[in-house]
Amino acid sequence: MKRFVLVVLDGFGIGAMNDVPVLRPQDQGANTAIHIFEALPKLKLPTLASLGLGNAILTAGHPAALPETLPAAESCCYGVHNLAHFGADTFWGHQELMGTKPLKGESAPIKNSLPAIRDALEAAGHQTRFYRKNDTTAGILIVDEAVTIGDNLETDLGDNYNVTAALDFVAFEEVKKIGTLVRSMVRTSRVIIFGGKEVSLKNLLDAYESRQGYAGVNAPRSGVYRHGYQVLHLGFGVNAKLQVSAILAKAGIPTVLIGKAADIVENPNGKNLPGVDTEDVLAEALAAIDFLAQGFICVNVQETDLAGHREDPALYGECLSLSDQGIKRIMDKLGNDDLMVVTADHGNDPAIGHPQHTREKTPILAWSPRIADSFSGREKKFLGERSSLADTGATVCDFFGVRPPESGSSYMEILKKYSTKTE
Repeated sequence: MKRFVLVVLDGFGIGAMNDVPVLRPQDQGANTAIHIFEALPKLKLPTLASLGLGNAILTAGHPAALPETLPAAESCCYGVHNLAHFGADTFWGHQELMGTKPLKGESAPIKNSLPAIRDALEAAGHQTRFYRKNDTTAGILIVDEAVTIGDNLETDLGDNYNVTAALDFVAFEEVKKIGTLVRSMVRTSRVIIFGGKEVSLKNLLDAYESRQGYAGVNAPRSGVYRHGYQVLHLGFGVNAKLQVSAILAKAGIPTVLIGKAADIVENPNGKNLPGVDTEDVLAEALAAIDFLAQGFICVNVQETDLAGHREDPALYGECLSLSDQGIKRIMDKLGNDDLMVVTADHGNDPAIGHPQHTREKTPILAWSPRIADSFSGREKKFLGERSSLADTGATVCDFFGVRPPESGSSYMEILKKYSTKTE
């Protein structure tokens, strides 16, 4: 019996991707990890350092030297992920980690599709009306006086659409049907279906915003996150049946998703534990290790990403310190046949000058008691610079001896070579 624990430090990049000058020039010079240490010269992350964080940063090819408080480890097993998805996105980062090959959606304001969406919804028996406020070029669609359909204003404009609901007035299952219809009619990267309780249509419309021909509901300002929040993300071209959780479920191997991963990865046959607080989600991971004799545990630490959005390196450092302590507690619970990998889904550099994600490489820090016992002297064990986050998803499947996901090349054979064979 064995367990694979995947810890995703949301937004913890280690240097801009090589394609940034062309694809995302606003991210040139991004290095979330290094810039946090520059802002916090006394910050110490002993667990992540021992796992090879500094080694991975150097391999990513950006800093000339590491901070004094983050020395390269003498004994570690590490690698580097490149991003195969376009841009830098938590949803797509996790789909990629679960073995999906990202497909590029189309970027456009939802106003181009709203007339056809309105006609389809009315044909299905829904009541609709357009809503505009202080503009004539944009607008959103109101459905059944409880749901709005508009542009997502929190990410790169045009890439995502929101279906936002006041759940005191409509069941989430009905909202999902509306969102699924929208998904079938657009080719945008993602349709996000979500809602909350103790909000009304007025609250949603009071949070209406428009800019540059895009219009939508400012989700945080609307209040939907405060009470009874539910969410479903529908990506363009994502086949959940080819992802890690579905493959493991078919083989009878359970999956536990914790934190934001529970919101954005499909796992109908497993256990989903949403949450945001860093200490809480890491405590849930420890509890999952206790009750799960065999299986896959994926925990997303979201507060690092939130600190990046706030452009607050001090808050980011606090979240990393808590994560460092929690990861050590996870390591203390793992047995010889277990494996832990710490990584990230993209960057979110709080010092880059904008509050969006940054397109960065991410670390692969692998550890198990067998790997640790195999070190002799000053030995660094390199997993390579991988072309996709999906390589970790492929490694999860390889670890459990099941068929591979849609995409990715496993590094399990390298890990086996680096592991001791004695009990």
